[in-house]
Amino acid sequence: MFEEPGRALRRIVRKRVRKRTDKKPGTSPGSLIHIGRERTEPVRIRLIRYDDDYLEDVYVDRIDDVFPLRERPAVNWIDIDGIHDVPVIERIGQLFQLHPLLLEDILTSDQRPKTDEYDDCLFIVLRMLSLDDDFKITSEQMSFVLGRNYVLSFQELPGDIFDPIRERIQAARGRIRRGGADYLTYALIDSIVDHYFLVLEGMGERLATLEDEAVDDATTQTLEHIHGVKRQLIFLRRSIWPLRDVVSLLTREDSDLISEQTRIYLRDVYDHTVQVIDIVESYRDITSSLMDVHLSITSNRLNEVMKVLTMIATIFIPLTFIVGVYGMNFDYMPELHVQWAYPVIWGIMIAVSAGLLLYFKRKGWM
Repeated sequence: MFEEPGRALRRIVRKRVRKRTDKKPGTSPGSLIHIGRERTEPVRIRLIRYDDDYLEDVYVDRIDDVFPLRERPAVNWIDIDGIHDVPVIERIGQLFQLHPLLLEDILTSDQRPKTDEYDDCLFIVLRMLSLDDDFKITSEQMSFVLGRNYVLSFQELPGDIFDPIRERIQAARGRIRRGGADYLTYALIDSIVDHYFLVLEGMGERLATLEDEAVDDATTQTLEHIHGVKRQLIFLRRSIWPLRDVVSLLTREDSDLISEQTRIYLRDVYDHTVQVIDIVESYRDITSSLMDVHLSITSNRLNEVMKVLTMIATIFIPLTFIVGVYGMNFDYMPELHVQWAYPVIWGIMIAVSAGLLLYFKRKGWM
């Protein structure tokens, strides 16, 4: 059944409030409590360590096995798949000397995209989006910690969109093997932003289908589908809009963790985020227009039906009057005793009907 927009909004708000209240009020800042999807499988840790001449790509059982590599002159990408195991996240914070508030944000999986600067690292939160076969957008929080020669990436669920980056590292394509940890962070952010265009492409195809459906074969389900797309675009806008400020801050951040050369690439990512936001706003306008088109077409169809019914009623009004007059039970009605009265009355009724039809046609009402 169709769900009213106000009811859907209240349901989303209640869900988000319940999610935020999993942490008891008054809990001290920096308390490590996981807020997000329930998972029981062990956390997977993947280390990709590389420089211009060296590459190592391994899965490690314990985060302690990674830490001795941190100070070596190479880029260390530590990819942590799973944030549900609080002791593992806490141990990562101890080894890399991460601030408790940073760890708290990693464990809270509904963070707004943002960037925070700490003494020896940058913390970045983004939303990784994907579109399923039912045109429903799914979102997953991605957290990055950029250090001197390491990048920590945290994700909630297995599977991501970074395989092309891993392939570039393994094949030594482009300048990624010659770049530092800041360039790797740029590449990860750029991959997420580029994937937004794929999501928007799918939403554009969905809107094109709904446009044809609204014009050619509008039904009650069409309006429901349009509202569904509108809700998805609102969710998409909420996930993407803060990203512009995040990337803009990275391009202007006075931090020696990001080189000036990498800032040039980040400015290109900023341009892409602006394009994404413009497309989202255009899609929202198109969705509103589709709702107006659907309502207009439905109203026009109703008007056509009412026009036909009105013409039929108008034709039968004089006929009903004639039949009512000669259906009265009076003895002294002269016409009742005339031999040709019956066919004459029929002729009058047919002439009235034909005259009304001719009048409607000349007026362009039919």
